[in-house]
Amino acid sequence: MIGVSGSKASWRDYLELTKPRVVALMILTALIGMFLAVPGMVPPSVLLWGNLGIALCAGSAATVNHLVDRHVDTKMARTFNRPIATGRVEPRNALLFAVLLGLSGMVILVVFINALTAWLTLASLVGYAVVYTLFLKRATPQNIVIGGLAGAAPPLLGWTAVTGEIHGYGLLLVLIIFAWTPPHFWALAVHRRDEYAKAKVPMLPVTHGDRYTRLHILLYTIIMIVVTVMPFVTGMSGWLYLLGALLLGACFLYWAIVLMIGRDPNAGMATFKYSILYLMLLFIIMLLDHYLVAPPFLTLK
Repeated sequence: MIGVSGSKASWRDYLELTKPRVVALMILTALIGMFLAVPGMVPPSVLLWGNLGIALCAGSAATVNHLVDRHVDTKMARTFNRPIATGRVEPRNALLFAVLLGLSGMVILVVFINALTAWLTLASLVGYAVVYTLFLKRATPQNIVIGGLAGAAPPLLGWTAVTGEIHGYGLLLVLIIFAWTPPHFWALAVHRRDEYAKAKVPMLPVTHGDRYTRLHILLYTIIMIVVTVMPFVTGMSGWLYLLGALLLGACFLYWAIVLMIGRDPNAGMATFKYSILYLMLLFIIMLLDHYLVAPPFLTLK
């Protein structure tokens, strides 16, 4: 396939369109959502088809994000070399690729998993690719707060893939990621403020300034820590999870304070990188706690 610039697109370019690192983190949370939904082992067919369907739909949404943001991407150092922005992949081919991924994911979820998971996944795809990328991102500095709900869905999707129903604990997993998203992404926005301003994207540091954003990162971090204690309070998780959540939260709070009062120009990126590690470790500890410490809770349904 030939891009606008005349260069031939490779399979790596199409893989990059799916944002594989972001999708991998989403699948990790979906996978753990599956295991948390049952006291024993998740059926292998659900592990295979559920995660494949969710991953394909997430890749489709990511591709649409590349497509819609292609003009903005050329103005930012972080994104100027993306496949569509450079012309290695034509917009028409990217759209066809996104449709193929999305349809394939939906068919897999409907046929091999259940309709509830398929519809929730579609809602998440539309929420990210259309509502957030097309509208919210350019309409309000609260874009990541509102749009973050779509990106928080994977653990619930994993839960419903196993059980076929929405449970309060599955929604609690969504709430954790929802509370995590603002301090995670605003830390990056602080570091990339000038680029967002150049691209005319109304991220919070652009519209309200760095200090205002840093304060909100700190406040949202505190909210996030409170939310992450809720699995222990509700009986979903045990003491191992509580200990891990508090330790990881204390480290996140440390970085938020450093970002708030420090003068290190790289503090934003350091906070952003830690936030990714934080979420991965939090969910892994939750899984370990589920099998090693926490009592079965399925009778609470």
